[in-house]
Amino acid sequence: MGRKVRSPKTVGTEISIVGKKKKKPAKVKPVEEQVEEDVEDEVQEEDSDGENGEENGHLNGVSLGADDGNFDEGADGPKAAVKAGKENGVGKRKAEKVPENAVEQEGKKSKKTKFEIERLDGGIVSVSGIMSSTAFESLPVSEPTKIAIKDTGFTHMTEIQSRSIPQLLTGRDVLGAARTGSGKTLAFLVPAIELLYHGKFMPRNGTGVIIISPTRELAMQIYGVARDIMKYHSQTHGIVMGGANRRTEAERLAKGVNLVVATPGRLLDHLQNTKGFIFKNLQCLVIDEADRILEIGFEEEMKQIIKLLPKERQTVLFSATQTTKVEDLARVSFKRAPLYIGVDDARSKATVEGLEQGYCVISSAQRFLLLFTFLKKNLKKKVMVFFSSCNSVKFHSELLNYIDIPCLDIHGKQKQQKRTTTYFEFCNAEKGILLCTDVAARGLDIPAVDWIIQYDPPDDPREYIHRVGRTARGEGAQGKALLFLIPEELGFLKYLKGAKVPLNEYEFPASKIANVQSQLEKLVEKNYYLHQSARDAYRSYLLAYNSHAMKDIFNVHRLDLQSVATSFGFSCPPKVNLNLDSNAAKFRKSGGKPGTGREPKGRSKSGHGFTASNPYGKRADNDKRQFTRI
Repeated sequence: MGRKVRSPKTVGTEISIVGKKKKKPAKVKPVEEQVEEDVEDEVQEEDSDGENGEENGHLNGVSLGADDGNFDEGADGPKAAVKAGKENGVGKRKAEKVPENAVEQEGKKSKKTKFEIERLDGGIVSVSGIMSSTAFESLPVSEPTKIAIKDTGFTHMTEIQSRSIPQLLTGRDVLGAARTGSGKTLAFLVPAIELLYHGKFMPRNGTGVIIISPTRELAMQIYGVARDIMKYHSQTHGIVMGGANRRTEAERLAKGVNLVVATPGRLLDHLQNTKGFIFKNLQCLVIDEADRILEIGFEEEMKQIIKLLPKERQTVLFSATQTTKVEDLARVSFKRAPLYIGVDDARSKATVEGLEQGYCVISSAQRFLLLFTFLKKNLKKKVMVFFSSCNSVKFHSELLNYIDIPCLDIHGKQKQQKRTTTYFEFCNAEKGILLCTDVAARGLDIPAVDWIIQYDPPDDPREYIHRVGRTARGEGAQGKALLFLIPEELGFLKYLKGAKVPLNEYEFPASKIANVQSQLEKLVEKNYYLHQSARDAYRSYLLAYNSHAMKDIFNVHRLDLQSVATSFGFSCPPKVNLNLDSNAAKFRKSGGKPGTGREPKGRSKSGHGFTASNPYGKRADNDKRQFTRI
């Protein structure tokens, strides 16, 4: 099995990126496996409704003291964003009522709808935080909902909540955009629950609200919040997702579930094949993290789902970023021109104020050594490390645990029960390391994450924003983020700058980096299983790199393979079967599922269409959209 290598005692002085006094680490609470009973009991098998081959990993760390916790059973998405500003909201701007004639419809459906932009305060919007001065008590909602909100400790709404909830309560279709951690979950849940309440839905009426989430973990989180807000209501609620027992789900749907939280693949399966699933009375469809749903290859499923659902319904589409694909999905989803509510349009930065973020330039050969040094010195912090592939997460998790750096990992090849247990374990931990891919970058509210390390660069600026959005969540919260770049990747910075992401350069002197390369190579060479895992990770890294959207910067043919192999513990590059051209699509994180006939047309030729001046790949200004802005 190979000889165990001890961690070096002399790693050098502690790497200090932010010049602040070191806080005392909090005492570690016992980890509780708070897995939802109805999910844990049903999990028996892996399902195709995954995340298009993406995998998660995990790291354990200690809280820096950012008070954005209160994670109730891993499911209080917006709680962190709301709690910090309960008594005194930062934003003093209240949502104004939108005139009835704000939307102008032109001609028939085939014609585009003209949109008007209505701005507040004479066109100048000043935003200093995510909180508003509007209290939840002021909402015209039912008493059971008010009591449930009060029980959770919420007093004031966030900006996205104060501006969207009143509009949704009137039945308007809404396209919402707000940064991560801004409370989007409650923004659509409260109106949806009120719709069921006033419609006097009962189990025999079937499903009245469907909420679609891109990943299983986010679906569980949304369901947890929904369950808390509905605890004084008589309406039923449930969750359907890949990895859970389909038969049990079908039986529950047949009995009548008024509010359903679902992932796209499993929902489409039930819509097409489950007898007794009544959805003809659907009143509201909510699509959360719409851009992510499309990026991981569910575009075709979403179109089929929308075709099957009743046309007369309220539609809500929320996303942290607005892209061309999201706008295209909106055209299909909305039957009338929706109201666009964007609370971040006037901000100078795309990331939250409490986030300190930077990058470091390191050679490929020293990437793991720097990661090892950093994690060794931050064992009492709560850290998330992002990788580009499942195999890379798996290898680095095995390696770090072997050399006495305990860490967790979540990835797509794990059973759903393992993923769920690991997710809640990291949520409830005060310190730890979580190795993961971009599955964990969307929507998940993990309390008090101190550091976000992007070991492998993201696919685009949007993904960067979502990765760092796992820390500094909530009003006044603090967090730090570090991006690893090799010299050939420095061009990525201009795209981040174009996306309003401010980054500082951090330097790590070579003398401070632990030189454990020889021990690493011996370990990989002598341990057969670790050697195989390293080979798989090396191959997956190259394939993922080759599938990168920004090929002008991330060009696999410019990589120094000797240096890359060194970072995986090889003295010389191993022989692996790459066949880059035919395998690239399999690792394209934002493309379709290869071999299923769902590959986006023209993607191989056009890519995302990114430029430094257009980092999000948006349409030109003269391409009129059909959304009304407020």
